[in-house]
Amino acid sequence: MRVFTLLLALVAFAATIPAQSQRARNNLIRRVRHELLMLPYYGVFDDLSYRVDGYTVTLLGYVTRPVLKSDAENAVKGIEGVEKVVNRITVLPLSPMDDRIRRATYRAIYGGPPLDRYGLQPVPPIHIIVANGKVTLTGVVDSKADKDVAGIKANGVSGVFAVTNQLRVTAGGKN
Repeated sequence: MRVFTLLLALVAFAATIPAQSQRARNNLIRRVRHELLMLPYYGVFDDLSYRVDGYTVTLLGYVTRPVLKSDAENAVKGIEGVEKVVNRITVLPLSPMDDRIRRATYRAIYGGPPLDRYGLQPVPPIHIIVANGKVTLTGVVDSKADKDVAGIKANGVSGVFAVTNQLRVTAGGKN
């Protein structure tokens, strides 16, 4: 009887471990996201993402300032539970032409209806990544129509060679 009771207790204990580790993982994911969003130089022309594998966080994305790459790594290293940070963030090349395209694309997307409402947020949800005249749109929008309009507006900017529209429609959005 004692053996049965002990086995039952072990099974009950083992069942709680995955739930606890999933909670810890979700908490870690939430904290990493928060730290990245709070970076002082993070803006609409940068795109940061991450992957959590156990206690290792891999940072991904594109930034216009080298300091943002190191700031992101340092912010994530300071989170309790993070043992290793792999920084795969790409610093975009300095280019006056790309800077002009960034500004023009920003004005085209956020400068008027129907997408101007997205520009009112501290970090607008449509990110504009420009590398060598090629524009990539990342982030989230409320509807497929908004996604399509953003792509059309970006394609209309003078000097843009190509546009890759990677915007995602939020789960509550209309497809």
